[in-house]
Amino acid sequence: MTEQQQETTPDVQTEDWEPTQADYDAAAAEIESETGHGGAQSDEQEPDHFPRSYVEELRQENGKYRQRAQAGEAYAQRLHTELVRATGRLADPTDLPYDVEHLEDAAKLSNALDDLLTRKPHLANRRPFGDIGQGAVSGGGANVDLAALLRQQAQ
Repeated sequence: MTEQQQETTPDVQTEDWEPTQADYDAAAAEIESETGHGGAQSDEQEPDHFPRSYVEELRQENGKYRQRAQAGEAYAQRLHTELVRATGRLADPTDLPYDVEHLEDAAKLSNALDDLLTRKPHLANRRPFGDIGQGAVSGGGANVDLAALLRQQAQ
């Protein structure tokens, strides 16, 4: 009886046993036989390759979407520039870099302008305001009387 037990021990797996490719193949064949699926590709699956005309059509459609996205990005940048210009706080509205968050939240745009102007005050708008002695003056006499000016200075 001990001889029979010794004969069956090689069938028992030990810790240093590693599966071979034949073991993997046998397990795969067993699984295929249980599930009823063969290793061959079924007719229901889609092919790996598509016709050239279909691929070209997809590429053209994708190109149209890329062009629309680029145009949308350009419009967003123009809108950002005009929003900065509308604040009147910068001499050149392109000095503030484009950020999508500025379009979504006016407070973030204002904070970004504040931050930029504290770091670089020379970018601020320098438009003169008030009376600087130029341009059309209201209430000024159209007729200048030189004799009246001399009489006024003499007194």
